[in-house]
Amino acid sequence: MADLPDEDVKARKERERDELYALDISDVEWHCAPGTEEHEERVEIAYLPGGAVAMRSSLDPDTVLRYTEAEWRAFVLGARDGEFDLDRAPGAGAEAGA
Repeated sequence: MADLPDEDVKARKERERDELYALDISDVEWHCAPGTEEHEERVEIAYLPGGAVAMRSSLDPDTVLRYTEAEWRAFVLGARDGEFDLDRAPGAGAEAGA
């Protein structure tokens, strides 16, 4: 019985993910960092209903990752806090931070 809440949370998260990936995003507006050129490699994001976000690489626009509002918030807060800084990556060489 103690595992029931964990199973409920897992099932809810799976439903959210399935609903998110079922959304038609063919007409979304993609955004990238200011100052980047059309030909430059860049990360692009699109805002989806319910605070969700889609993210893709300009080099591979057909591969799109989708994040719930909670996942995106956790990522942004972690990035602001330096969690994903390249110089902090385990085993990263000097060229990783360049």
